[in-house]
Amino acid sequence: MLPAREETVLFVSALLHARRQRQGTRRGRRALTCHQQAVLVIRWFLDGTRVRQLAADNAISVPNAYRCLHEGIAVLADHRPSLRSALLAAKIAEHPHVNIDGTLIHTDRCAAPGPTTGVDLWWSGKHHHHRGNIQVISSPDGWPLWTSDVRPGREHDTTCARTHPDILPDLTAWTEDGFHALGDLGYEGEAAIFTVPIKKTPGVKLTDEQKQTNWLQAHARARAEQANALLKTTFRALRRVSLDPSQIGRIVAAALVLLHIEHGRTT
Repeated sequence: MLPAREETVLFVSALLHARRQRQGTRRGRRALTCHQQAVLVIRWFLDGTRVRQLAADNAISVPNAYRCLHEGIAVLADHRPSLRSALLAAKIAEHPHVNIDGTLIHTDRCAAPGPTTGVDLWWSGKHHHHRGNIQVISSPDGWPLWTSDVRPGREHDTTCARTHPDILPDLTAWTEDGFHALGDLGYEGEAAIFTVPIKKTPGVKLTDEQKQTNWLQAHARARAEQANALLKTTFRALRRVSLDPSQIGRIVAAALVLLHIEHGRTT
């Protein structure tokens, strides 16, 4: 049994059907129907089913199964909301703040030299493994609203935010409208935009008021971890990606769209 609503399968099937129509694919020229392909894609996301098993279950070749999977990822990722529209929806929903947090996606395909000699591009020194960094914007109650493109796991959260063309400009506009963007100390380099904890300096103790402020912010910001955990616990495919690491951003974006459709919620 596929642990997904029929509405979700039909949504993915409709996206695939529209893509085939745009490409001019003739009827009966594909090994799988749109519905069968949608089930294949959702199985991979939810259960992390091996592509070889998906190919065997559908009586198609492994290369064909990969093509079906990548096509499904592409049509879903294209429906990810822009950051500006996600923040506009959050404003309409009257969220007083949003959370930003980076999550690292495990990857095992990483033969890419990095800027540091002897260290791979995707190597995360924090986790001692190859990973990709995804920035996640979430609502105050821990619902993921938007996810970024992938950056190498070796990069700091602030670097990832600065590299993305929309994160800093759009969140600057968000804060100028009187809202807040909560982040941890990983974003202290952009403290003018993000509301970050008060950092304790050597030899100087925090006042009781500062400690209380940090506690309140940590309580509100903890929901950001919940948003990351929701994505990874819902979709086993996000726990370890064996595809091209540069595609991790699109894979997470596709998972976000599936999550929104499955639960009928975007804000």
